Amino acid sequence: MPRISRIASAFFIAVSFYASVGSAQTFKVVKWNIGGDGGTDYVTAEAGTGRVFVSRGTHVMVVDGPRGNVLGDIVDTPGVHGIAFAPKANHGFTTNGGDSTVTMFDLATLAVIKKIKVPNGGLDGITYDEYDDRIILTNHSRPLGTLVAIDPKSGDIVGTAELEDVAPEGAAANGKGWIYVNNESKNTIQVIDVGTWKAVQSWPVAPCEHPTGIAYDGTSNRIFVGCGKTSVVVEGASGKIVAYLFQPEYGPPLAPVPGAAAAPSGGRGGPRGPIVAAWFFAITQ
Repeated sequence: MPRISRIASAFFIAVSFYASVGSAQTFKVVKWNIGGDGGTDYVTAEAGTGRVFVSRGTHVMVVDGPRGNVLGDIVDTPGVHGIAFAPKANHGFTTNGGDSTVTMFDLATLAVIKKIKVPNGGLDGITYDEYDDRIILTNHSRPLGTLVAIDPKSGDIVGTAELEDVAPEGAAANGKGWIYVNNESKNTIQVIDVGTWKAVQSWPVAPCEHPTGIAYDGTSNRIFVGCGKTSVVVEGASGKIVAYLFQPEYGPPLAPVPGAAAAPSGGRGGPRGPIVAAWFFAITQ
C-alpha cells in the first residue's frame, strides 16, 4: 500500500477510535476529485504557496491545496516516488524509479529543465538539505543502498554515500551537517556527515520495526520515526529512544474461508488481524 494511504488510514482510524470513546470532536473534511491516472506514493506540500505535488505513477499532479484545483501536471516521470524543492535555485525534483532518473523542473512554470540519470538505481525517497544546499536521494540500490547528493542549480551529482542496508527509506537533515537515514531492513538510523559523505553513526531503533517515514525537529533536536509497529522519537545527538508515538493494536488474524483465494499478506510483517484500537500519544515538553 502506498505511504500516503497508510498514513491516511492510520489517521482516520485514530480519529474514529478517539471520537467513539472520548469527548465529541468536530472536524471539517473537504474532498475533491482531481482526476488523472495512477496511484500515489509521496505527497509533498510546497511551503508558502499552498501547492501540493502528488505523485501519480507516471506523472506528478500539482494541486491548489486550499481549493482542490489542478494547477499543472509534470509528465514523463515513470515510477515516480517523491518530490522535493530547492527554493534558492527555484527548482523542483522528482525521483523516477522506472528509468532511474530525476526530473528537474522550474518551480515557477513547472517546465521540465532536464532529466538526470542516476546510475545507482533503486530511486525512492528525496529531500532537500538547506545546510549544504543539496537535493538528497535515498536509493534501494545494489549491492548496497546509497545516499546521493545533487547540486540543485546544475543538476550534477556531487556526492554518494554507501549505506548498511539495501532498503533505505526516508531521510531528514538536521541543518547542522548531519543527515539521518531510515534503514527499513536493518531497523536502524544511519547518520551521514555531509562534510565527508561517510556514515558516522548507526543507531538501532527497536522497538521500531521497518522504519520508513522520518522527520526532524530542530527545536528539540529529536527525530520522529514512522515504523511498521511502534513509531518512536529519537534524540538527535545520541540516538537514544526517548518516547513512543503511535501503536496500532491488532486482533487475531481472521480464519481463511475454505476454497477462497489466499488473503493479501498485510504488507510488512505478514498477515495480521483487524485493527481493534489505534493508540495515538501526544508528547509535550
